[in-house]
Amino acid sequence: MKVVVDEEKCVAAGQCVAAAMDVFDQREEDGIVVLLDENPPAALAEDVRNAAAVCPALAIRIEE
Repeated sequence: MKVVVDEEKCVAAGQCVAAAMDVFDQREEDGIVVLLDENPPAALAEDVRNAAAVCPALAIRIEE
């Protein structure tokens, strides 16, 4: 699994961090998504898929 984020689409809602805080964070100054691990372990796959699903801006893409 590879995670790709589009910072231009991000609206800083923070849903991704709530869903998978080991993979996503937010920039302090504006709340835009920060990808902590573009190849998360299999144990986090469900959380990452959930984060992509709940992103209101559809700024998270998963490549299998």
